[in-house]
Amino acid sequence: MGSQVPLEPRGRDSGPVFSAVAPEIIEDTLIHLATENEQYLSELPEQAGYFKETRIVEFIFFLSEKWHLDQSTRYQAVELLERFMIKQVEQMCDGRGSAKGRDQGQRSSWSSVRDQITKTFVLRLVSCVQLASKLSLHYSRVTSDTALTFLQSLKYSYTKQELLESELAVLNALHFHISVSTPLAYVELLLEVLGYNGCLLPAKPLHQLCVQLLDFCYLTRETIYDTLLKIAIENSTPSKLQIAKFLTVKEDFMLLAVGVISTGVFILSPGHWEQVVEHLNCITGITPQSILEFSYAVVRCIVGSTTPEQHRGNCGAKSPEDRIPPQK
Repeated sequence: MGSQVPLEPRGRDSGPVFSAVAPEIIEDTLIHLATENEQYLSELPEQAGYFKETRIVEFIFFLSEKWHLDQSTRYQAVELLERFMIKQVEQMCDGRGSAKGRDQGQRSSWSSVRDQITKTFVLRLVSCVQLASKLSLHYSRVTSDTALTFLQSLKYSYTKQELLESELAVLNALHFHISVSTPLAYVELLLEVLGYNGCLLPAKPLHQLCVQLLDFCYLTRETIYDTLLKIAIENSTPSKLQIAKFLTVKEDFMLLAVGVISTGVFILSPGHWEQVVEHLNCITGITPQSILEFSYAVVRCIVGSTTPEQHRGNCGAKSPEDRIPPQK
């Protein structure tokens, strides 16, 4: 037998094919994604977003490009790592519950948790990329040899057995529930719906631009949402309560997808922008004002504007500002 090829290509990424799915399937899928999104937001842990900082996202995106993985895999890996790390922190802290009664015990406990997380973080990150690659059946998957070679280049001395145990640790922590919808799935589905609704848009160029914008939103997440929060509260100094309440906005995949599409249309086909915003409002229930504000935050981040404008108006029940209290 010959040696195993490090990366096993299963097909070439020719991009999505639009207008090839029955409307009934699209409708069912849209309902499923909306329900999944609302359920996730209703159960959102307070640590959500902790492991989506720019350096971590850049690391995952780098590995995805290095290993020729498809676009969906990189987002899947980011979300997988985020959910696993939160579970791991919760489990470690619960296991040290006896120390909660004394401040010194708490500090010692958290220090131990932090050290343990830091020690295995890169290994867990690589395992999440591996697992995400295995969910993309038509593209490349990352083999153990490839992962080990990379880890060794960083001076880690893990074995194949330790790599396997790391994958199992992720799977067990998440109860083997690793196939979660990514924001890209929301973007592609909404583009499909817009096409069926009669929006005459250049589907493939718009899709390519939306992917680039989604990458940008992941990499500049804090800046974009910080701008969006300040627009929502009309104040440059949000309170701790407002920041905490805004977490559901930051983790809302439907809002992110709608904002990305709106921004893409504004850049690529501005003449269709108002029509698309109206359609997105009808499809998702997200108000035009909220869509405008998200697009403004993204565009402002892209051009590096230092002169904020307050875009205000009548907002419905699903606008971001309806989820946070006014500044006292």
